[in-house]
Amino acid sequence: MRIFSTFLATETNTYAAAPTGWGSFREYGVHRGDASTRDPQGIGGPMLDLSRLLAADGHELVESVSAFAQPLGRTVRTVYESLRDDILEDLRAALPVDGVILILHGAMAADGYDDCEGDLTARVREIVGPGVPIGVELDLHCHTTALMQSSADAIIAYKEYPHVDALPRLQELLRIVLDTAQGRVRPTTAMFDCKMVGLWHTTREPMAGFVRRMQEVEQLPGVLSVSLGHGFPWGDVSESGAKIWVVTDNDEAQATRLAAQLGREFWALREQTATPMLTIADALQQSAEVEDGPVVIADIADNAGGGAMSDSTFILQALLERGTAGVAIGAFWDLGAIQICRDAGVGARIALRLGGKCGPASGDPVDLKVVVMAVADEHFQTGLNSNDERAPLGPSVWLQAGNGVDIVLVSVRSQVFSPAVFTGLGIDLLRKKLIVVKSTQHFHAQFAPLARQVLYVTTPGAINMDFATLPYRVRDLDYWPRVADPHGFQEAA
Repeated sequence: MRIFSTFLATETNTYAAAPTGWGSFREYGVHRGDASTRDPQGIGGPMLDLSRLLAADGHELVESVSAFAQPLGRTVRTVYESLRDDILEDLRAALPVDGVILILHGAMAADGYDDCEGDLTARVREIVGPGVPIGVELDLHCHTTALMQSSADAIIAYKEYPHVDALPRLQELLRIVLDTAQGRVRPTTAMFDCKMVGLWHTTREPMAGFVRRMQEVEQLPGVLSVSLGHGFPWGDVSESGAKIWVVTDNDEAQATRLAAQLGREFWALREQTATPMLTIADALQQSAEVEDGPVVIADIADNAGGGAMSDSTFILQALLERGTAGVAIGAFWDLGAIQICRDAGVGARIALRLGGKCGPASGDPVDLKVVVMAVADEHFQTGLNSNDERAPLGPSVWLQAGNGVDIVLVSVRSQVFSPAVFTGLGIDLLRKKLIVVKSTQHFHAQFAPLARQVLYVTTPGAINMDFATLPYRVRDLDYWPRVADPHGFQEAA
């Protein structure tokens, strides 16, 4: 069988000041039909995985566009439409196909399009008709919309946060698409709107247990897949928020019953799943009390993976004021500072103004004297799912300030999810007392094994963690934690 596929992903923070344009996509590469061979360790990874899976069973992949951009504001309309139309042109040229797999994000919004994934999937459906199965893989921070559901045969979201299960979910989706194309199953989906906004880490209880619970339900006869879309809190679109959906083999009643049952179970955990967040002062005090570090502090509000600019200085300023020693912090996105340091060269001692350049959420610039310890022309970090994956960081530098504070600057804005951000420049993390990462949760998979303790710190950065007060203008305000009981469960009881 011939399976058509594309990979198009970005996560839109509608509050971000900067738009997502061609530059954001071209940092990672924009490929049309050849990402699996030209960039197999980067954005071509999903196409390479799918090609191998299909070939193992004697099937053929028709590869279309692969494009990824680090989260920012809305995608420029012409950029989205150009990428979308290239995909659709490739699909028309590929016909006939036996199935379609769309590897998307789920929270991409563009000027004029609140639901890019729904728009793309609906247009794909118009081209292939009702008889060709369409499967969609989504990041779990997705807005799962009615248009997506009505246009696709099956949608599957990652279960884990951090997202270490992209490949198993792709294998699961491919199985459903192939079985549907061969007439062995008929996917039927029901969804439950949890009416909740938040972040839910699956690395600890009770969310780790809820993931196991979803997997248990998937073992029931007739159940093909279970997903919890956590939603992306900083995307102000009408169909945002957490939702659970169950895909069965042609049993709508079973899907509806199980989705509602799991939705109520997830709702019952709401007070137990909050991420414990500390102020900068409290986190630094706690970390100072831990012997035999390192302690890892997550600067969750300055996470490029959520649309922040990765140049906030709040924690750095506090470290310098306290005179904290034995620290590694990064990765700052500061192109001007990088150019100055590269020109100065390794070993140079310079006065540098660092960070605080992209608006109030970035804080004030910090003036400090530094030594340029290392320069890398093509720095990278390894991926979430495999050490073979490479996420580009571009020209990068390691700076050392007073008290042995090691600072990493990168020129490709990215959240930290691999120790290679530091070690690839020569920093020995095991000798550090404190490691500060600009990340919300994706760091956890690779940093937790190094850490004596992991702390989450909230700052005045771009990613507001007070979900009850997010300044929504488009989505309705009937959600927890803004509303205590949006379902009316207490009244019904």
